[in-house]
Order: sequence, then structure tokens, then C-alpha cells
Amino acid sequence: QVQLLESGGGLVQPGGSLRLSCLASGGPFSYFTVGWFRQAPGKEHEFVAALPWNGVSATYAESLKGRISIARDNAINTAYLRMDSLKPEDTAIYYCVADWSAIVTRSISDYDYRGQGTQVTVSA
Repeated sequence: QVQLLESGGGLVQPGGSLRLSCLASGGPFSYFTVGWFRQAPGKEHEFVAALPWNGVSATYAESLKGRISIARDNAINTAYLRMDSLKPEDTAIYYCVADWSAIVTRSISDYDYRGQGTQVTVSA
């Protein structure tokens, strides 16, 4: 049973930075495509970023390019999402996802595995 555990969320001031982590267990993490989605209150899940198993050719949401970076360390079964210049509209629950497919998609329902999420609140 593959499990994903997010961490690193919290309260941050506008303009600040955060790095979220996603620790995977119970499966061959190095074979997975990993990604991040977010869900703000009252809104649908929004694609943030995804990275194939080899760590090459990340895909980012157009609206977030330049402020975010996804990375992975297969040796420790962990994926990361770095977010800079945070804005109040970045406030959301951030979910880590993983899938066997090498194809990156922007629909959360296409991913086999999803973590419980970590809350990010951007506020002064």
C-alpha cells in the first residue's frame, strides 16, 4: 500500500517562501511520476506541478511558473515543492500525488495515490 505523507506547510507572510516535502512509502517511488495539486476553500483541485520518475522535464501550472520548483530525491523516497514570493491567493491545502504512468496529467483523478494534504496559509 503506497502512502504519501506531506509536511512543511504552515503560516507564512506574503512574499515569503516554503518548501513542502512528500515522503512516500510502500512502493517503488523511483518509478512514479510525482506531483502536487492544491485546493483552496470552495474551489476545485488545481494542478501545481509534476515530475516524471527520472527527474527530468518538470511540468508547471502556467500561472505559477517562476515562483515554484518541483524536485525529487529517489534515494530517500521524497518529493519537494519549493514556493517563493507567496501570495494570499496561494492559500490552500497542498496535496502530493503519485502515479505509475510516465505521462504527466493535470487531472488529480488520473493519479493513483494521494496524500492527506498540508495546509499552506499566506497571511500578514
